[in-house]
Amino acid sequence: MTVPVLTDRALGRATLARQHLLRRSSTDALSMIGHLLGLQAQAPLAPYFALWTRIRNFRPYALSDLLESRAVVRIALMRGTVFAVSGADAHALRPWVQPVLDRGVDANKAHRIGLEGLDRSALVSIARELLAGTPMSQAELRPLLADRFPDQDPAALAHAVRCLLPLVQVPPRGLWGRAGQPRLAHLDEYVGPPPALPGPDRLILRYLAAFGPASVKDVQTWCGLTRLAEIVGRLRPHLVVFRDERGTELFDLPDAPRPDPSTPAPVRILAPFDNVLLSHADRTRFVSEEHRRRIMAENGIIAPLLLVGGTVAGSARVTTDRKAAAVEMTLWRTVAASARSALEAEGMRLLRFAAPGVETHDVRFVDAR
Repeated sequence: MTVPVLTDRALGRATLARQHLLRRSSTDALSMIGHLLGLQAQAPLAPYFALWTRIRNFRPYALSDLLESRAVVRIALMRGTVFAVSGADAHALRPWVQPVLDRGVDANKAHRIGLEGLDRSALVSIARELLAGTPMSQAELRPLLADRFPDQDPAALAHAVRCLLPLVQVPPRGLWGRAGQPRLAHLDEYVGPPPALPGPDRLILRYLAAFGPASVKDVQTWCGLTRLAEIVGRLRPHLVVFRDERGTELFDLPDAPRPDPSTPAPVRILAPFDNVLLSHADRTRFVSEEHRRRIMAENGIIAPLLLVGGTVAGSARVTTDRKAAAVEMTLWRTVAASARSALEAEGMRLLRFAAPGVETHDVRFVDAR
């Protein structure tokens, strides 16, 4: 039987539809976070912008309230990155991706040297004891760990604790309009013990619902794990199979949306570190190879990116102070005048969301370097 081929444009439209980037949703913030398996959150306010670009009339308190009520938590998960996820998904995802975090203990050479000879089981036990009932920052934790492990480097010990234990960053970290250094609490203590946990099969199916169609390598890129071909192979009878333009085998849920490739894609301003652009090994559905190299700055920062016609057309920078707010847009390719006008209108909507109380809002285009 001939396997159908999905063009890059068809793949892009399918994923944009599932990400609610073709049409904003009227769903609530918690449901959206659950559908997307979390929002990348190493930049504290990034999840707010990710929800704004996906949910109609989203307001920041909708996420702040979820964080304060502990329905949503900030925790290191896929690829060792901090995500804002529901408490239930934190419990489901963290054990599955723990091997990624385990590798992270030794990823930094200086930390690896500082942990030589360490009894890591003892470290986990003592750190959990120290954090019981008292969330702490890493700076507060270091001297306490140094007292217990005087032969080890305190910074390396605190780094290892963050990797080895499922620790959430408690508010005010991550709240809209407030600041605070990350203070850590154990997931089980903060949100309660885990419920019955889904297996990896279920998590991969949920990934496809939010990011598919996708290859095995795409799934591995999203979560940071390897050797997932066996699990995907086990799921094959329940999936539909395609190939992309390069011949790579892709898997999808039978009833997942796959819009006509001619479906219009409105302009969108993605959040910083938006996970939609980081969760596939092959990102051709969204960005050309030329522009892919421009997505991440040398310092690891991924700025808000501009989607025009469903693909990355440039980047944006939002600046605010007490009196003014602005969006600077840098286009990496030529776009039609109508698209520039649509980007300007979307930029103004973003500023009314991000800085509603300032005197002036300004959207301007700057030359690409």
